[in-house]
Amino acid sequence: MIFTVTASLLGLLALSIPVGIVLFLLGFGVDQLFSPFPLLRGLGQVVWSSSNSSTLIAIPFFVLLGEILVRGGIAERTYEALDKWFSWLPGGLIHANIGTATMFSATSGSSVATAATVATVAMPQAEKLGYDPKLFSGAIAAGGTLGIMIPPSINLIVYGFLTETSIPRLFLAGLIPGLLMAVAFMMVTAILCKIKPTLGGTSRSFTWSERIGSLQHLLPIVVLFLVVIGSIYAGWATPTESAAVGVAIAMLIAAFNRGVSREMIERCLYGTVRITAMIMLVIIGAYFLNFTLTAAGMGRELKDLLTGLNFSPMGTLMVVILLYIVLGFFIETLSLMVATIPIIVPIMTGMGFDKVWFGILLIVLIEMALITPPVGLNLYVVQGARKSGRLSDVMLGVIPFVLVMLAMIALLVAVPSVALFLPDIL
Repeated sequence: MIFTVTASLLGLLALSIPVGIVLFLLGFGVDQLFSPFPLLRGLGQVVWSSSNSSTLIAIPFFVLLGEILVRGGIAERTYEALDKWFSWLPGGLIHANIGTATMFSATSGSSVATAATVATVAMPQAEKLGYDPKLFSGAIAAGGTLGIMIPPSINLIVYGFLTETSIPRLFLAGLIPGLLMAVAFMMVTAILCKIKPTLGGTSRSFTWSERIGSLQHLLPIVVLFLVVIGSIYAGWATPTESAAVGVAIAMLIAAFNRGVSREMIERCLYGTVRITAMIMLVIIGAYFLNFTLTAAGMGRELKDLLTGLNFSPMGTLMVVILLYIVLGFFIETLSLMVATIPIIVPIMTGMGFDKVWFGILLIVLIEMALITPPVGLNLYVVQGARKSGRLSDVMLGVIPFVLVMLAMIALLVAVPSVALFLPDIL
């Protein structure tokens, strides 16, 4: 059954069928081929139970928050301010890409939205100032992945919902690894541009008065992050409530910057509905597939397969990491999470691994999937914003940042406290 389901999944995805529909089709197939019971009769209950959760309301709020930041002109001002502060480093503007992606990640919670925002603002500057298109676009694609690690993160909310794990603990656990990766991205960029200066484009400098004056454009993002995340850890609001407060503050910031109009609001709402509908279809479809797989004994087969290898817990963890790396080449990230978490996480926690720690490790693996071909969404987002050149340029540009992610995986395995330090002390 494992081989049949995996082959069917890859085959249906290769036909460009929407992921949510693929998950439903696989569920129907498992019901017909592998189960003696009429599992289809449970479809209504599964659809209702998988979507009837107040936790999931945070998803459209965080998506709307990101839409407001993009369409309200806040992202462009943030980028210009960070450009003034990072221009002195080797590869100047590339650091502004990573810095903007980091700050956006701390408010929007979406990797694709972060990559799309930074790419739209940054690409015209890259051509004008003579940056290497490979490294420049690769840094944007990689920086965008921070959107699912640095809190608030839509993917961490989904993980917490599926595994019944504390979302505030997951948010805290993702903060240090996310910031470490952002710093590592910048260090790798600086080293490469120092070795080969032509990668970094034209050198520019700004006065201290210009830099200090630009802080007024960074302050709103910092305040927004402190309100959204601070209200959660102060115990004043749940993640869902803090997301709603964040939307209200983002709208006020956009209004202050004269970025609010009827057209802007319509586009924000349209984008939110479209993205939320896609996410919910995937979640509901994956719930139905997991329901049929569990009833048909897939979880037991997979557990027997892993335990039959007679590996130690650490050896089994290495197999799971390799499995996610391979699957990440072919399966869209949210689908990969939702389809595998209910099966894999109980096995790993049964072997003694911490559920919060494994969630952060999984997110790093999912980040890699976002920038590894042929299905890496951020690659296509950045290429779409470039409007010229080849997709292979973006693929080559992300290689140094994939190596950073592999190093982070090794660090998390060797030193779990990197993820668990903040949740444990707070």
